[in-house]
Amino acid sequence: MSLMAAAAAAALLAAVVAITAAEAALVEHTFVVRQMHMQHLCKDTLVTLVNGQFPGPAIEATEGDTVVVHVVNESPYGITIHWHGVKQRLNCWADGAGMVTQCPIQPNATFSYGFNLTGQEGTLWWHSHVSSLRATLHGVIIIRPKSGAYPFHKPDMDVPIIIGEWWHKDLTEVDKVYLNSNDNDPAAATINGKLGDLSNCSGKAEESYVLEVEPGKTYLLRLVNAALYSEYYFKVAGHSFTVVASDANYLRPFSTDVVAVAPGETMDVLMVADAPPCRTYHMVALAIEAPEPDPQLPLYISRGLVRYKNIDVQCGSNQGAVMPEMPDHHDTTTTFHFHGNLTGAAPGHPLLPQVRGPVDEHLYIALGQGSVCRGNRTSCKRGGSSESMLVAYMNNVSFHLPDKVALLEARYRGDASLSMVEELPSRPPPRAFNYTDPALIPVAPGGKEEAIEPTRKATTERRFRYNATVEVVFQSTAMMQSDSNPMHLHGHDFFVLAQGHGNYDAARDARSYNLVDPPVKNTVHVPRLGWAAIRFVADNPGSWFLHCHFEYHIAPGMATVVVVDNGPTPETTLPPPPTHLPKCSKMQE
Repeated sequence: MSLMAAAAAAALLAAVVAITAAEAALVEHTFVVRQMHMQHLCKDTLVTLVNGQFPGPAIEATEGDTVVVHVVNESPYGITIHWHGVKQRLNCWADGAGMVTQCPIQPNATFSYGFNLTGQEGTLWWHSHVSSLRATLHGVIIIRPKSGAYPFHKPDMDVPIIIGEWWHKDLTEVDKVYLNSNDNDPAAATINGKLGDLSNCSGKAEESYVLEVEPGKTYLLRLVNAALYSEYYFKVAGHSFTVVASDANYLRPFSTDVVAVAPGETMDVLMVADAPPCRTYHMVALAIEAPEPDPQLPLYISRGLVRYKNIDVQCGSNQGAVMPEMPDHHDTTTTFHFHGNLTGAAPGHPLLPQVRGPVDEHLYIALGQGSVCRGNRTSCKRGGSSESMLVAYMNNVSFHLPDKVALLEARYRGDASLSMVEELPSRPPPRAFNYTDPALIPVAPGGKEEAIEPTRKATTERRFRYNATVEVVFQSTAMMQSDSNPMHLHGHDFFVLAQGHGNYDAARDARSYNLVDPPVKNTVHVPRLGWAAIRFVADNPGSWFLHCHFEYHIAPGMATVVVVDNGPTPETTLPPPPTHLPKCSKMQE
């Protein structure tokens, strides 16, 4: 760490110590980002990790604590770290969204993040927010209640379960390759960094994650989907779950034997070790994908083991591990109903916000794929032609990430580059079509989608006055694919009011809104060929990224920036940037 970086880190530490309440703690970490070789499936792969760990180190804290993380970048890439789901009240500079809130931390440079966890309990996570590096640069954030009491049976143990992927490819090239090729798939699924025994090379099975449990004890499984490409189903043979929280917000508990978790989401579930203890039980993560005619991926499945210990009975010979019966990997109905079962915690909990109305701003955002002409041409062949390039969009505009100045800093300093920023339309373009028509999925010359696939690229924002109540309806479409869309908003939680299949109809569907006890989330699962409605209060000044958490959607442009104006007082105004904010140079990725 240079003397300048050390001085800046010391200044940040002094500042956060000064504002940390007497009863709260300061949680401090150092993340050293560097490359190392790992071998899986008979291949040696150079990967980028934090502190040599995959997944990365866990951050464990108590509600109200302040966290400081010193990031030392010894990798060859520009790096940012996003604290996924941390509200960052009046602290947008620490959000870690590359080229939105900051420029990347350059190689051989250091930057210190500081943020407060007041008003948040549960499971969040951190990950890189530059290119696809989050596939290996990620870890869990555990925030326990200050009182030690949960609004459910107190678990005997916390168990983070991070579902991810193993890639043989250079992750900094994944985004670029995706724009030019469909040959861009991960090698395997992982549970806590282990590929599991269903993955093998030359007959040698990969190592499986093993969870040892004691009969009768309760385990809080903190599930995180850190994958780039897939939603996942999660089951443990012989056991059931009680879902109690998601995205660090408590839920009304409900029982299930299967959990669905989309990229970016977290799910907290209780599992009681109450199965016959002489058996072992597979835990399984199975990737979900849309059925044909959508492009098909290989089947991604990873499994670990639940093994009983301290057993007070005599067990006979090994009978083998029990395998759970999984949903079909093309089953998108189970995840729809699972997410539909999420409701907010019972009224009276001190962290439970109330739904607010009336609504000041309404947005209807169509999510889909389209194409732009290569080489900045104004016309070209479509329908899968090499003359055009696949992009993803929100309301037919594919987001272009700036490469010279971060948007938040440009807005703060009144940079002339903001003149190129456009307002995201409130609704899709006026050309009407059936958004969920399956005939739009196949991409081919003369296909039904060809006439409506042209789109354009631009840097877009949507600006809201301070304290405005905003309602957004996300509409998944069938344009050139029919996947679901896990949409994540930085810097805010929101209420998920409703979800449905088909095209959203305000006159019909607004009547289905849950305005009493909707779940509070930071990532909403917008169902395949369906819609989801959310509502939030724009009360956190700054520039906040809003995007799909599938890498094959965010990389080609399914994103925008939500700008929240300052409020009328110093206490509702974003402070100036830290003096040690990384300087901008053209992104290397």
